[in-house]
Amino acid sequence: MNAGRESSPIARRLAQLAVEQATHTAITFRADPVQEPTPQVCDFAKLWRRVERVTAHLQASFGIQPGDRVAWLGLNHELQLVTLVACARLGAMFMPLNYRLAVPELQRVVDDAQPALLIHDPAHATQASALVREGLILAGQDALIATSSPRGLPLPEVSAHAPVLLVYTSGTTGQAKGAVHTQAAVLSNAKASDWAHGFGPEDIVLSVLPLFHVGGLCIQTLPALLAGAQVVLHPRFDAAAWLQELTTSRPTLSLLVPATLRAVFEHPDWMASDVSCLRGIMTGSSTLPLSYLEAFHRRGVPVGQVYGSTETGPVSVVLALDQAVAHAGATGWPHPEAEIKLVDEQGQVIPPDQLERTGEVCVRATNLMRGYWSQQGELGLGLTNAWFHTGDLGQRAASGCLTIVGRSKDMIISGGENIYPAEIENLLIDWPGVAECTVVGLPDERWGEVPVAVIVRDAHAAGAALSEPGILQHLQGRIARFKLPRRVVFVQALPKSALGKVQKPRVVDMISATAHPI
Repeated sequence: MNAGRESSPIARRLAQLAVEQATHTAITFRADPVQEPTPQVCDFAKLWRRVERVTAHLQASFGIQPGDRVAWLGLNHELQLVTLVACARLGAMFMPLNYRLAVPELQRVVDDAQPALLIHDPAHATQASALVREGLILAGQDALIATSSPRGLPLPEVSAHAPVLLVYTSGTTGQAKGAVHTQAAVLSNAKASDWAHGFGPEDIVLSVLPLFHVGGLCIQTLPALLAGAQVVLHPRFDAAAWLQELTTSRPTLSLLVPATLRAVFEHPDWMASDVSCLRGIMTGSSTLPLSYLEAFHRRGVPVGQVYGSTETGPVSVVLALDQAVAHAGATGWPHPEAEIKLVDEQGQVIPPDQLERTGEVCVRATNLMRGYWSQQGELGLGLTNAWFHTGDLGQRAASGCLTIVGRSKDMIISGGENIYPAEIENLLIDWPGVAECTVVGLPDERWGEVPVAVIVRDAHAAGAALSEPGILQHLQGRIARFKLPRRVVFVQALPKSALGKVQKPRVVDMISATAHPI
């Protein structure tokens, strides 16, 4: 094997590891952590052989050419990572699909991206077969390795600037858009993640979040693998399986979102589990209540933050593990190859010395997307003079530390006053009986908008005892009067994205349909 022959920089790195760390475990995949405890284990040499095999199948069996899109529909699987690298070798684009979407939603994505091949796992064969498009080939994931490898064809020359990853945004406010990431950007993101985590060959990264999202794929999983660390991969998140893995493989790192953090520390086995193997947890995706952080910090496990989006790689701003306790609640600092600026409502840059002013967070970095996918090839769309406007609102401290306070579109303007829902949500989530909550703005003739608290009761007595007067009494004196919700709505569940973000537009639609006058 000669890594130098690989023109794809992503493939070249993995080929290098296959030589330098041939027998070091690369991926431990637990197909079913509960029913099938014996994992599938690949060292770096075996992983590279799989990459070569899948590359040959993509070329010879499915006719994949440079620029083609290869879609994947299924739960987390080691072959997803193998296929991504195989696509990199061929100059093709790997395109993970959100298996939680309904068929009509998936069809819109497929119609937009026009993949040449759709690979699916057995659990999603019915969904895959419902996605029809002329020229689309369907294949089960086992077809990539079930038969002997066909004769390999010559590999194309692949530029570092060739697109390799096409990931669609959640599309919560409209049509989902595909963010195109080049090989250079993916490697730059891996470098930023390595800066954030300090990966070493001794690290064991427990990966449980969906790989169809850049968070699950590109915050820890792929960067750790490219750094020569071991990845322990589960098909999906399960709190009991996550806690059991602390005993089984003794992971050093893991990535969780607020909803999964809570599922872990509320699990009956949490306090009995030995967490001493963990040097830290990273989180992101949405505003995190301090009580969630404290549940881990009390047990000596720092919880760091990674901030970004599908368009930014996603690693943009990091609260590293060694800063996590001292700066709990903050978002962190930009990675060395990223720039951050805050802009006001007129689009003017807020000077760094104007502390505590709130502005929209804009990112310019080497790991940004190249642009949004377009069948006409207009990949520059989505960036303004190389800056990505995130739509998030942030504040900067004297140290340069950034804190995200909410989404600009979620901000409520009531009687000319700005209300940030996260401030109210953080007060509500710690109140006994509140399982989940969100705050949204509804139109009001007098004030323009007013805040409305939407709450899911927990299953215990405290939840049953919750009432609107009690909630409002809890908030009085803790926030200004103009921030007090004008209404409290109790619901059975909140609509969420794949990574646990509450989908506020859907919440507004849900409560507006049954709203009484405020």
